[in-house]
Amino acid sequence: MTPRAILPGSVIGVLGGGQLGRMFAMAARRLGYRVHTLAPEHDTPTGQIADVEVVASYDDVDRIREFARGVDVVTFEFENVSALAVAAAESHAMVRPNGRALEIAQHRIREKMFMRDLGLPVTPFAPVRSTTDIADGIRLIGRPAVLKTATYGYDGKGQVRITTHDDPLQAWDTLGRHEAILESFIDFERELSVVAARGVDGSVAAYTPIENVHHNHILDLSIAPANAAPEVVTQAVDIARAILEGLEYVGVLCVEFFLARDGRLLINEIAPRPHNSGHLTIEAGRTSQFEQQVRAVCGLPLGSAELLQPAAMANLLGDLWVIGEPNWAGALAVPNVKLHLYGKNVPRRGRKMGHLTVLAPTTKEARARVLAARTALSPN
Repeated sequence: MTPRAILPGSVIGVLGGGQLGRMFAMAARRLGYRVHTLAPEHDTPTGQIADVEVVASYDDVDRIREFARGVDVVTFEFENVSALAVAAAESHAMVRPNGRALEIAQHRIREKMFMRDLGLPVTPFAPVRSTTDIADGIRLIGRPAVLKTATYGYDGKGQVRITTHDDPLQAWDTLGRHEAILESFIDFERELSVVAARGVDGSVAAYTPIENVHHNHILDLSIAPANAAPEVVTQAVDIARAILEGLEYVGVLCVEFFLARDGRLLINEIAPRPHNSGHLTIEAGRTSQFEQQVRAVCGLPLGSAELLQPAAMANLLGDLWVIGEPNWAGALAVPNVKLHLYGKNVPRRGRKMGHLTVLAPTTKEARARVLAARTALSPN
């Protein structure tokens, strides 16, 4: 029996205070929901939009328990919340996605083993917990390889590349000899992502694969639809569906892929939440990834994931503020540009401060325009 829907007028609790929560809260309030947020800081991007902002640590089980008592459903915009905290929330409210999905996604070894056990194509890997493990892993995986911490790594943090001349033990030392995973370095043609949602009734809505370009390990540019063969598109969407179903997932999830030069499609990692690459769905999607998340976690029917027009999204990092206030008028003079700023008061190098999106008749035109708009932001 399908659980009863959580209807507009109810309260959605968001663990996390960043820009993903902000855009989720905007979608939720437009649909008539109230939003409470919990994060360690005050005046967060999500808190600026939410009805109630609670300042507490993600490890403060008592505060999370109290937070959950005041809402109808809890979701996440930040997945690195402890299992104890998730259990505390689950004791007082529905939590979507479930704690099992978070436990798997926040630990790279568990994540890779889960997907391998489903028979899905993952990058070759080996767990590293000892000096023997890293020596055996190098023999198994070969070089070049990438050594990543098992937990708390994002935007290139917590990882180091190991080439022919590098000492693997020294590489592990740079990561503090924490539990890690050694992965084969993939010579890829492009990086793709599939943002998809699964409802409480088991229905799945998947957006067309998105092509991603990274700079210094941070997502720089996303383009949809991706330049990929039809069979690659079908395979990527099928893999995303298999992961959603394997996790018994409710909500939005992103699967990141490498498309290798030899044609193989390999899963890099998953993110159990809306994703940076899916921001372009706000303008380009029939239903944005954030509205889709609201619908899913509240038990409402999923919306269409149709892409209305080719689109490109460019991230805006704090680096743009180094020589002064960006030239907003210059960027907005470019046709069809949409500007999203996240309400962060302190710009820092590498910090995501906002993004630009452009819709156009072709991906080539959308990409050119969004890059032109970002270039125009630099003060003259």
